Amino acid sequence: MGFQYNFPFSKGTPPGPRESHRVRDSSTLRRERILAGVVVVVLVVIVVGFLFFPSISFPWSTWMDVPVESASWRIAFSSDRDNDLEIYVMNADVSGVVQLTDNDSDDWRPTWSPDGGHIAFTSDRDGDVGIYDIYVMNADGSDVKRLTDGSIHYYPAWSPDGSRIAFSGGDIYVMNADGSGVERLTDASIDYYPSWSPDGGRIAFFSERDGDLEIYVMNADGSGVDRLTDNEHYDSVPAWSPDGGRIAFSSRRDGDNEIYVMNADGSGVVQLTENEHYDSVPAWSPDGDRIAFVSDSDGDNEIYVMNADGSGVEQLTDNEYYDSFPVWAPLVH
Repeated sequence: MGFQYNFPFSKGTPPGPRESHRVRDSSTLRRERILAGVVVVVLVVIVVGFLFFPSISFPWSTWMDVPVESASWRIAFSSDRDNDLEIYVMNADVSGVVQLTDNDSDDWRPTWSPDGGHIAFTSDRDGDVGIYDIYVMNADGSDVKRLTDGSIHYYPAWSPDGSRIAFSGGDIYVMNADGSGVERLTDASIDYYPSWSPDGGRIAFFSERDGDLEIYVMNADGSGVDRLTDNEHYDSVPAWSPDGGRIAFSSRRDGDNEIYVMNADGSGVVQLTENEHYDSVPAWSPDGDRIAFVSDSDGDNEIYVMNADGSGVEQLTDNEYYDSFPVWAPLVH
């Protein structure tokens, strides 16, 4: 049950609350009455302060009034928490989780339109199990439309200007955002996971064309293919940084899947994660300061976020299910 990612890419129930029974003697009761009196006095002071001195700054106001910046950031992702893969969206502080799709099929690999109004995704809802097509829906999950038909298509990626969607189907294809005008960009039958450069001029992808998975880049018309990585290990799932200068990706070059980043020309490779677990599917925040990714560090796939230099790793989702393919919503001004 659930989705299995084909490329190299339950926690137990937490203990219930423990009840504690305390025998209270007379001295304990006296202390409790004194404490209750103190609490009443403090509450009276607070109320009087708010009524007669509204500008007063109480000690806790320094953290109560600070806006949570991450709450304005949204992340779409895939999860099988309702027993099959569906598309969800949440704030980057893990609040406001909303399920956008709900059916008996697998919906996965979401990608936002540049204006934040739509989400394209992969689904087998209209075909046999495992026969996937590209769909698009409004950002609230309404008005789902099928864009491709009749073959296996997955990994949609929206162009920066919103006019086209690249996708995989054994090779890399591109189509208009309404599903028309499909063009085949590569002809190797083993190319996957397109990622547009922010200027729309190039597309990164990974391929088995040279015997193992490596990262490549080409012009948006399919010309000028260049190989960026070259080693005997798997390099996959590239993600272009918002400034166009770097590409994050997953690699097995240290023996297990880790997140790396390199310059857009393949130079300056830096390892960001280092553990014995499976880290993959990096996704840049719109400001380029953070990277969301997937890891099985706690025993199943969860979504994490870290600073762009690999520091400050935080776990966002925490459940016994498969959470994957995070993608940040664009900042719309």
